[in-house]
Amino acid sequence: MSKRPFRPAARKPAPPPGLASRRRACELVETVTLWLRPLDEALDEPTGLDAADRALARKIAATALRRLGSIDKILRGRLAKGLPDGLPRLKTVLQTGACQILFLDVPDYAAVDVAVRLVEADRKAKGFVGLTNAVLRGIARDKELILAELDALDDLAPWLRQRWTATYGEAATRAIAEIQSIEPPLDLTVKADPEAWAARLAGRVTPTGSVRLSGAGPVTELAGFDDGAWWVQDAAAALPARLLGDVRGLAVADLCAAPGGKTAQLAAAGAVVTAVDRSAKRLERLTQNMQRLGLTVTVLTADAMNLTGSYDAVLLDAPCTATGTVRGHPDVMHLKTMADVEGLARMQARLLDRVADLLKPGGKAIYCTCSLEPEEGEQQISALIARDPRIGLDPIDPDEFPGLGPFIGAAGMLRTLPSAWANADASLAGLDGFFAARLVRH
Repeated sequence: MSKRPFRPAARKPAPPPGLASRRRACELVETVTLWLRPLDEALDEPTGLDAADRALARKIAATALRRLGSIDKILRGRLAKGLPDGLPRLKTVLQTGACQILFLDVPDYAAVDVAVRLVEADRKAKGFVGLTNAVLRGIARDKELILAELDALDDLAPWLRQRWTATYGEAATRAIAEIQSIEPPLDLTVKADPEAWAARLAGRVTPTGSVRLSGAGPVTELAGFDDGAWWVQDAAAALPARLLGDVRGLAVADLCAAPGGKTAQLAAAGAVVTAVDRSAKRLERLTQNMQRLGLTVTVLTADAMNLTGSYDAVLLDAPCTATGTVRGHPDVMHLKTMADVEGLARMQARLLDRVADLLKPGGKAIYCTCSLEPEEGEQQISALIARDPRIGLDPIDPDEFPGLGPFIGAAGMLRTLPSAWANADASLAGLDGFFAARLVRH
């Protein structure tokens, strides 16, 4: 009996380049829009992808979420019957494919080819390969016309567009929408000599003293990271801690402190800082950051509502809807609702009621949020002062430090809008939307 000749098992063909990163981008968009989980939480999950593929998946997903209003409007115009129910992967493949064609430096043919392969690989959606190919090829063909007709206001969640128009006006809302459609720059707070670090890192110094970079690459590979010379912190987020003035030797409670940007500012300025947060996991990150920066702080895992003690100053960066950070965290638009504004405002009021109990007489406090909603800012301060005679507003002087003036209102409170700091290079313009007020205990 003759033996059959040995034939090695056929190898499966290697997946085309970029397939894994595009599949991961679809998963990230689905995590936010379908499962209503934060994008950062999903990005922390292990995937087995290399650094380049992880970065590409993040970029595609973040851009798609940032421009999802426009993308969905375009897709609706090209799908006469709409998309069938129960096919989430088909929807995200079309969304991320259109995103790549319109907003990213990806060859059109590559975006279409990988999208088709992703639909083919989905058991439920593979019958729509032809539709996927036709829709995305049509978008690629009409790209210039589509881009010319885009309206950045379409990218805002309808509830935010309505609220911001009522609060800040139509022109300001359009300016916010336009800047938020662009990936944000990277801002650093440096321990000393921002001009020198800006030169070394090929960046520029903002009017308020942060160092701003564009297209910086991996943060951990930048000069000065291992030496603890700086930390990542949006230029707007760097303002509240500075409003306490000279804190050398003062006992300062930093409430809701993680991940620790403001903690680092206070410690670097010479304060004796107690960093308080109820999340032990987030405080681990804060502790690691302080170790890298060579700064000493007391870390306390506790609910700020239960904190006791007497402090010279308190910094309360309260939990909020974070609607001022949509540019860098576009998932906020798809996760938050008006109910979140109302619920968080109640929590903020409770935290503010603790401030007077923690302050020494004559002590000062900073209340801040990265929200554009008045309920989380100006209205909180008005209500606090009305109900607690121990607390008063300590108006901020626009001349307290360089660059502060444009952000101080008539009442002496700080309000930054994402559209501030216009620049011919939009990637270097803008900052987070922030509110801050300085309080004093009588």
